[in-house]
Amino acid sequence: MHTRVFKVLEFDKVKAQLLEHVSSSLGKEKVERLFPSSDFDEVVQWQEQTDEAVASLRLRGHVPLDGIVDIRSSVKRASIGGTLSPQELLDIASTLYAARQMKTFIDSLAEDSSSFSHLSQYAAGLVSLSEIEQAIKKCIDDHGEVLDNASERLRSIRQQLRNTEARVREKLENMIRSSSAQKMLSDAIITIRNDRYVIPVKQEYRSAYGGIVHDQSSSGATLFIEPQVVVDLNNQLQEARVKEKQEIERILMELTGKVAEQADALLENVNILTELDFLFAKAKYAKKIKATKPLMNDHGYIRLLKARHPLIDPNVVVPNDIELGKDYTTMLITGPNTGGKTVTLKTIGLLTLMAQAGLFIPALDGSELAVFRSVYADIGDEQSIEQSLSTFSSHMVNIVDILRNIDSDSLVLFDELGAGTDPQEGAALAIAILDEVHQRGARVVATTHYPELKAYGYNRRGVINASVEFDIETLSPTYKLLIGVPGRSNAFEISKRLGLDERIIERAKSHISAESNKVENMIASLEHSKKRAEEEWKQAEDARKEAERLRNEWEEKLEELNEKRDELIEEAKRRAADIVKSSQQEAEHIIRELRQMQKEKQAEIKEHELIAAKKRLEEAVPTFDSKKKVKAAKRTHHEFRPGDEVKVVHLNQKGYLLEKVSDDEWQVQLGILKMKIKERELEYIGSSKPTETKPLATVKGKDYHVGLELDLRGERYEDAIVRLEKYIDDALLAGYPRVSIIHGKGTGALRKGVQEFLKKHRSVKNIRFGEATEGGTGVTIVELK
Repeated sequence: MHTRVFKVLEFDKVKAQLLEHVSSSLGKEKVERLFPSSDFDEVVQWQEQTDEAVASLRLRGHVPLDGIVDIRSSVKRASIGGTLSPQELLDIASTLYAARQMKTFIDSLAEDSSSFSHLSQYAAGLVSLSEIEQAIKKCIDDHGEVLDNASERLRSIRQQLRNTEARVREKLENMIRSSSAQKMLSDAIITIRNDRYVIPVKQEYRSAYGGIVHDQSSSGATLFIEPQVVVDLNNQLQEARVKEKQEIERILMELTGKVAEQADALLENVNILTELDFLFAKAKYAKKIKATKPLMNDHGYIRLLKARHPLIDPNVVVPNDIELGKDYTTMLITGPNTGGKTVTLKTIGLLTLMAQAGLFIPALDGSELAVFRSVYADIGDEQSIEQSLSTFSSHMVNIVDILRNIDSDSLVLFDELGAGTDPQEGAALAIAILDEVHQRGARVVATTHYPELKAYGYNRRGVINASVEFDIETLSPTYKLLIGVPGRSNAFEISKRLGLDERIIERAKSHISAESNKVENMIASLEHSKKRAEEEWKQAEDARKEAERLRNEWEEKLEELNEKRDELIEEAKRRAADIVKSSQQEAEHIIRELRQMQKEKQAEIKEHELIAAKKRLEEAVPTFDSKKKVKAAKRTHHEFRPGDEVKVVHLNQKGYLLEKVSDDEWQVQLGILKMKIKERELEYIGSSKPTETKPLATVKGKDYHVGLELDLRGERYEDAIVRLEKYIDDALLAGYPRVSIIHGKGTGALRKGVQEFLKKHRSVKNIRFGEATEGGTGVTIVELK
C-alpha cells in the first residue's frame, strides 16, 4: 500500500495511541514498524493472535510484561568477547525473569483452555535460563553494584579495604581532635583527594604534618596534605582497591561468558517477548476503545455494525451501520457540508487498515471486513503553493495516480469528487470517474454535493445512494448515515426557519427547474418513508424483545414451579417411605418376639402364618414411580352396604364389608383378617345376595360369609344370648370347625352366662378360654361338631 494513505486516513495517529500501551522499547519499535498486510492468511492469523491476547486479559486482568529490556546489543557484544557492565547484566537478568514469568502465565492459560494455541507457540519458544539469571542476581544488587559474596576473594579484599580505611580514619580523627589542630587546620574534617585520605592544613603549618600535598584551595591558603603517618596505610588501601577492581573484572567476565554461551537463546527470547509485548498492547488498546474482532473475508465485502471513528471522542461520536460489496460495490454519499460525509469515509478506510494490521475495530460483534490488496484515498484540500497547483489540480493529480493502479482488489475513497471547478463539468467528470472505477470492480465510496449525482445510483446496477441526515428542527446534522436515500438540499427550509421572507423563498423556488423539484420531492418522500419504516421496525423490535422477555420470565417461573413440585413430591415420597419402613421394622420386631414366645412354648403359632403375615407387610410397602401415577380405585355411584364384595386396591385383595366404622372408613373381612380401610381405597365388585327368595339352607351355606369371631362386649345379657345363638347357627352352616366369642373380662357375668349357654348347646363339642395370644380369659374358644 502507498504510505500516503496512512497519513490521509490518520493511521499514524492510531499507532500513536497504540504506543501508549506497550511495556518496553522493543514493543514500541514493533508498533512503529506496524503496517497493514494484504495477505489474507496473515491478516486472519494476526486477528486470531489479538483475540487470544484479549481473551487472556479478560480472564486474568493483568499480563506480567514488566522487566523487558532491549538487550540485543549487550548480547551481541558478549558473543564477540566484550565484557558487560553490571547494569547490562542486570538488564539481561531482568529480561530472563520476564521471559520466565511470561512462559508460566501462558502455560497456566493453556491448562485452563485449549483456545490459546498461538500464545502457546510463543511460550514454547521461550527458554528459561534460570542459571544465568540466578548467577547474575547472586553477584549484582539491584543498584548495579557487585556484591561482596560474588566471590570469596572479593569478600576478603573488601574486608581488608574496610579495615584499612578504618585505621586511616582513626589516625586522622586523632590528629584533627588534638589541641593544636584548631590552630593549624582550616577545618576539622577528613576529605579525599586523588583517592587518598587528606586533611586541610593552613599554608603556614605545612611542615607540622609532613607527608604529601595533593591539592590546595583556590586562594592557596589551605593545603590538602596526606600526613606521613597514613601514607603507608593509604598505599595499602590503593593496592586493595586495585585488587578489588581486578576481581570485579574477573567476575564480570565470567558472567559475560555465561551470557555469550546462550546468546542465540537470549536473542530468541527477546524476539518472542517483542511479539508478546506488541500483542498485548493491541489487546489493551482494543479494551480501551471497546473494540471487537472483525470477521475477515477475501471477496471485498464490508459490513460494519455501529462503527465508530477511533480518534473521535466516544462521548460524541455517532455510530453508523455501513455495508458495501454484496448487492452494490459503489456507494455515493451526498449531503450538506460538515454533515459527517468525510468522517464516514475515513471510518471505512481507517477501520479497514486497522483490521488488516491485526487490530480490533470499534464496532459491534459480527462486523465484517475485507482484505484489500491496496487502499486509495483522495481526501481533503491538498492545494500545493510550492507546485502552484489549484485544489482541483492537486485532487486530479492524485486521482490520475489512483486510476493507474486500481483493480478488483482495491478500496477507493473519494472525498468531494470533482470539486474545485465548474459545477457542470465537475459533475460530469465525477460520473465518468465513478463509472471507470466501478467497471474495474473496485469497492468505491465517494462523497459529493453535486445535485446531478443524486440520481446516479438509480440507473446504474451495483451503485447505491446514501446521505447524512440533517435535522431541520435543530438546524444541525445528526451525523447518521442513511443508506439508500440520496441527500437533498435544505437551503429553503433552513432559510425559512431563520426568518427569511416566505415571498422570497417562493420566488427562489420558481427558479428551480421542474426536474430538480421532482428529484427533491422524491428524496423527501424517501427520507420520510425510511424514517417511518425505522420507527415501525423499532416498535416491532421492542415488542419482540418484550415478548421474548416475558416468555423467558414465564419459562423460568414454570421451571421453578416444576422443580418445587418435584421437590415436594420427592419429599412426600421420602417421608412415606420412611414411615412404611419404620412400620415394617416394627412389624419384624413383633414377629421376632412372637417366634421367641413360640420357642418358649407360651403360644402355638404356625410358621407359615408368620411367613404369610410378613409377606403381606412387605407387599404393603408402597413403590413409587416418578413417571407413572398410582392407579386409584375406580369411582362408581354405588352406595356401599354391609355384605358388599369389594376389592382393596392398594393391597390387591378381595373381601366383604362388615360395617361402617366412620364417615369414610369401613371394616373389611379379608380372609381371616379384619381391617379398617378408607372408602376411597375400595372398589365395588358385587352386592350380597337377597335372602327373601331363597330357603335358608341355600343362603347360609359355605358361600354365606360369617365372621370367625363374635364380639359381645357391651351387650346386655339377654341380647347377647340371642346374638350368640344366631351366630352359632350361622357358623355351623358356614362349616366353621372353631369360632371365638369375645365377651371381655369385666365383672364376669357375661362370660359366665355365655359359657353356661355354650355348654348346653347341642352343636358345641368343647369350649375353652383363649391363650395369651388369643385374648386370654376375655375370649372363649368354641369347637363345633
